Amino acid sequence: MNATTDLSMKTDDVLRVELAVFKQEHRDLDQAITALVQSGTGDQLTIQRLKKQKLRLKDMIARIEDRLTPDIIA
Repeated sequence: MNATTDLSMKTDDVLRVELAVFKQEHRDLDQAITALVQSGTGDQLTIQRLKKQKLRLKDMIARIEDRLTPDIIA
């Protein structure tokens, strides 16, 4: 398994830091995509690559949040 995506080997503190970093990167990518689309300077391939990268970050954020959120048995 990839070391950067193996959440089981990381402490909660490390995951919280990574979560904050990934959320910031996600926001930055969103702003970059918006700027490229609005200015019309970005080609479609570049925009698609940025969107895929943003989606991968979103998936990582969701996995980390799931790991940090305790399961509650009702």
